[in-house]
Amino acid sequence: MDLISTTSELADACTRFAAQPFVTVDTEFMRETTYYPKLCLIQMAAPDGFAALVDPLAKDLDLKPFVDLMADESVVKVFHSARQDLEIIWLMGELLPHPFFDTQVAAMVCGYGDSVSYEQLVNDLAKAKIDKSSRFTDWSRRPLSDAQLTYALSDVTHLVKVYEALAKQLIETDRGAWLDDEMAVLTSPDTYRADPAQAWRRLSGRMRKPREIAVLMEVAAWREREAQTRNVPRGRILKDEAVIDIASSAPRSVEALGRLRTIPSGFERSRTGTDILAAVERGFARETADIKLPERGRSRGGNAAVVELLKVLLKAVAEAEGIAPKIIATVDDLEAIADDDHADVPVLQGWRRSLFGEKALALKTGRLALSTEHGRVVVRELG
Repeated sequence: MDLISTTSELADACTRFAAQPFVTVDTEFMRETTYYPKLCLIQMAAPDGFAALVDPLAKDLDLKPFVDLMADESVVKVFHSARQDLEIIWLMGELLPHPFFDTQVAAMVCGYGDSVSYEQLVNDLAKAKIDKSSRFTDWSRRPLSDAQLTYALSDVTHLVKVYEALAKQLIETDRGAWLDDEMAVLTSPDTYRADPAQAWRRLSGRMRKPREIAVLMEVAAWREREAQTRNVPRGRILKDEAVIDIASSAPRSVEALGRLRTIPSGFERSRTGTDILAAVERGFARETADIKLPERGRSRGGNAAVVELLKVLLKAVAEAEGIAPKIIATVDDLEAIADDDHADVPVLQGWRRSLFGEKALALKTGRLALSTEHGRVVVRELG
C-alpha cells in the first residue's frame, strides 16, 4: 500500500476526487509536544471506490492540490468529529472545507446519542468492524506498516457508507436544516483562531474580582504568545494552575512570585519570571471598570427546580424525536428559559422552538404536564 509522496501524484488524485459528488476525509496528527498539530497523514475516499493516502511529511510535497479540493464548491467534504481535522486545514492557509458534512453531528440529529463513536456508526450503518490495533500509532514515524495504513484507510472507506446512510435518513426525516447551527460553528474561522487576547476565558471560572481578571488576561495572553512562538504546549510554558495562582495572588516582586506554591524553585529569577511580572504589571495598568466578570449560573432560588423539570422534559422530547438532547438545548438555554419566557436563546427560535421551546414554556405555565408510563416519562398537554 503506497503513500502519495509527490505533488504530481497528489494533483492527479485530487483531480479524480473533484469529479465525485463527495469525498470522505480524515487526518492523523501528533501534538503531544507541540502547540500546533503536526500533520502526519491524510486519508481520502470517494463513492466510486477510489481512495488515497497522502504523506504530508514527504520532502518537497506541496499540499496545494489538497487545499484546492477542500475549497471546491462542487464536492461535499465529509468528516467524522471534524473539529481537529478542520483546525489542521485552517492552519494550512486560513481556509475551511465547504460544502461540509460532519457525520458525528448528523448522527446526533438522527438519534445516535450525544457523542456516538465512529466504530459504532461503522458497525450500525456500514455493517463492518474496525481493527483498533493501530489506534495508538506514532503517525510521525516512517515507514508505516501495511497494518497501520490499512487502519488509517478504513477511517475513510467505511465513512462513505456511513455518510450515505445518514444523508438518506436526514432526507427521509426532513431534518437537514437542523444541522445548520452545529455546522456553522465548525466552519467558522473564529473557532480556529487562537487569539492570545481571548486565552483567559478558558481559566476564568473561579475569578470573581475585576483585578484578578485583568491580571489573568495579561498572563494568559503572554503564555499563549510564548506557546505559539515556541510551538510548544501551553503547559510547557506555565501550567494552568500556576496562571490561576498568579492571577489570584498578583505578585509584583521576585520574592512574591517565588513564594507561590505553583512556581518551581528558582523560576522567579529566570527570564520567564521577569516576563510574568511584566504581565502582572500590565494587568494592574488595565482599567477594570469595563471588565465583565464571568457569568455564574443564571438560575437562583426556586428557578433551580424549574430547570430540573425542563431537563426531564428535554430528555423526554429528545427520546421521542430520536435526537441527541444537546442538539436541541444546553443547560444554559434551560436556565435562561427558567428565568425569562422571552430569553434570546436558540431553543426559543426556529425548529428548536417548535420542537421543544413551546413545550418548555407550556410546562412553566401549567399547560403541559409530565407523568410516567411503563417506566418512561410522558408529556401530556392539559386543556
